[in-house]
Amino acid sequence: MSPSSHRDPPPMGITMGDAAGIGPEIIVQLFRHGLPQRTVVYGDAGILEATITRLGLGGQLSVRQIASPETADATPGLLQVLNRWKPLPANLPPGRVSPLAGQGSYEYLCHAIDDAKQSLLRAIVTAPLNKEAMQAGGANYPGHTEILAERTGTSHYAMMLANLELRVILVTIHMALANVSAHITLESELNTIRLARLACRQAGITAPRVAVAGLNPHAGENGRFGKEEVTVIAPAIAQARAEGIDASGPWPGDTVFMRARQGEFDIVVAQYHDQGLIPVKYLGVDHGVNVTVGLPFVRTSVDHGTAFDIAGKGIADFTSLRAAYDMALAMTPQYS
Repeated sequence: MSPSSHRDPPPMGITMGDAAGIGPEIIVQLFRHGLPQRTVVYGDAGILEATITRLGLGGQLSVRQIASPETADATPGLLQVLNRWKPLPANLPPGRVSPLAGQGSYEYLCHAIDDAKQSLLRAIVTAPLNKEAMQAGGANYPGHTEILAERTGTSHYAMMLANLELRVILVTIHMALANVSAHITLESELNTIRLARLACRQAGITAPRVAVAGLNPHAGENGRFGKEEVTVIAPAIAQARAEGIDASGPWPGDTVFMRARQGEFDIVVAQYHDQGLIPVKYLGVDHGVNVTVGLPFVRTSVDHGTAFDIAGKGIADFTSLRAAYDMALAMTPQYS
């Protein structure tokens, strides 16, 4: 018997991100266009009310502060906001680095994580935070992924970027390029290949085809341009295949993403941040979704930043947030 047969699914959780960025605006636009599930926003009620007013949507949307996700209902046009931190100042200027907004973005995320760990949320969808502001507010993390992993006690995790044409998962994430080679180990490679299979299965692909990109030009060309493919990446692929994973490579990084886009592979394991993210973002960030794979719950996010240059101007596009929301629903089929 599925959980949905005897109880309602828990609500979706959305974190507001940095209040000085476009997070509040794209969340308001998301609610304006309607949502299929109960949804709780972890953020600041005053900022969201001000955003609704600035966008001229006071006749369509309203805000209600709640104390716990269990009390959320499905009232159309109602943003139900949970904030266990202090209210932000009403005059917080958009488009500027603010330690208060940065600390708030960290607090909202932590509270959503804690509720998701208790199965009080179906999934978490995150609006963008600003790393400089967050670190100025006292949270010294390079991004969402590391906070999620630390707070859930997850040791094996990876970042996946996906859109309508391509899925890419990363072996290494936020580090200097000079440090990448030292972090390409048999363990990290094999764990990422396993997580690639998991991500595809969560997306409904029963027999995923995992392509592994090489680190060096021409995938090292048999050691001529680097040894990592011979000493680490190929042995990890071989071990993954021995576990029943349909993994192949290492493939040259300049062609493997095109081959995946054409349907030859279901996901590409990229060795470092820009190798994997440039192909996905080149196809457009509007439908791009960031997924943290390996957590005890589903977490998706927009594929863009806080966009301080347009914050507060009423022109931000909520399409990526909608794609992240829809993907989170699709990855939690136990509640369908």
